[in-house]
Amino acid sequence: MGEDGRGNSHFKTSTRQAPRFAEDGEKGEEKEVILELKLLADVGLLGFPNVGKSTFLKAVTDAKPKIANYHFTTLEPNLGVVKTKDGNGFVIADIPGIIEGASEGVGLGIQFLRHVERTRLLLHFLDVSGQEGRNPVEDFYAINQELKKYSEKLSTRKQIIVANKVDIMQDETLVKEVEKLAKKENLKIYQISAATGQGVQELIDYVATTLKTLPKEDLIEIEDKVVYTLEEKQDQWTIKEENGVFIVSGKAVERLMGRVNIEDNESMYYLQKSLKSMGIEDKLKEMGVCEGDTVILADWELEWYE
Repeated sequence: MGEDGRGNSHFKTSTRQAPRFAEDGEKGEEKEVILELKLLADVGLLGFPNVGKSTFLKAVTDAKPKIANYHFTTLEPNLGVVKTKDGNGFVIADIPGIIEGASEGVGLGIQFLRHVERTRLLLHFLDVSGQEGRNPVEDFYAINQELKKYSEKLSTRKQIIVANKVDIMQDETLVKEVEKLAKKENLKIYQISAATGQGVQELIDYVATTLKTLPKEDLIEIEDKVVYTLEEKQDQWTIKEENGVFIVSGKAVERLMGRVNIEDNESMYYLQKSLKSMGIEDKLKEMGVCEGDTVILADWELEWYE
């Protein structure tokens, strides 16, 4: 936007009590800006599709995410607020669509990895039921690799492993492998069933306690911030003569002409007065301007008269 013009009351004097002249506002500036939304949450839920993240979110918050037994049920991030016993709640974000290749645009992940950046703690959900035929250990490393490719800082974010769907485990082989993984990576592990509630409260209590130890840092890098402002006022102007035509240019002239109404007599009087006060009139005379000569002020072509 451009700077506002002054109203007619600004030009009121003792001899001109009701001025009919007012300045127009300056021309606005146009910019194309791409805005990127990043959800702000304390906890982010990671995991391949259909590992139970949405079921967990629904179980511990009042959020009502769509839940179904197929991949990519969740097509957009869902937020929910967990109410703790001490009254200090926290926000959980279900981050969908992060699969192998997400950092390179595979699936939906590249759209949502940016949301993970705004979390302080990650719950990494692994399906230990065996029903999907997936290896949870391989899934763990695959998603962490995507985090690292997307952001080195993000790959170091604190994680808790959540071994989900223990209520329908076909055997204990997978969960034991995940326990070994947690020990190897020095990560806390919780075995839960989001569907039945088994182990859920213990996990929530631990998350609430852990969040108190994590700083609420500014997760937006300073170098990524771009501040758009209007250009500073410049009172410089220049005059050059080309084939008998006097061309007056500069920010000061553009600003002046942007506020003048050529068809209004009082506005033209204001223009003449401004040209004199700015020193433009004296400079034109010094350069030899004569009555009838053409003077170009910004985009306006005028005939000079004494």
